[in-house]
Amino acid sequence: MLNALRIKNVVSATEGSLPVNSKDLKRFKKMLEDSKIALLENAKKTLMEESNFDTDDLPDEIDLASSEYAQSMVFRLRDREKFLLKKIERALVRIEEGSFGICERCEEDISLKRLEARPVTTLCIRCKEEQEKKERSYG
Repeated sequence: MLNALRIKNVVSATEGSLPVNSKDLKRFKKMLEDSKIALLENAKKTLMEESNFDTDDLPDEIDLASSEYAQSMVFRLRDREKFLLKKIERALVRIEEGSFGICERCEEDISLKRLEARPVTTLCIRCKEEQEKKERSYG
């Protein structure tokens, strides 16, 4: 299947849409690895700082509620980052497999601009717009 994808990339390159080259792949891999490291460092920092929450340090109920709300927001953000981390890991696997930059739905090349804006993407802009239209019609 990967050979078929590579052949498809060569064909689409002659039609004006260039596939991701090795220089770009190295750049995206570095970008994804840096993002992964930053997310893991944020998670460690949260565990160290936010888990040491002491209710005795807060003088009244309003301070306590405000602090609990802030802590809840931080944990929600870290939970979202956990999903992003999984997407980053899958993107790194796609780089290693040679399928990075290819739409999972239509198997066309994903534009370089889209990959630069969202390197974890698995869909080209056309397929993503179709997916969002379907989601809006259900929501």
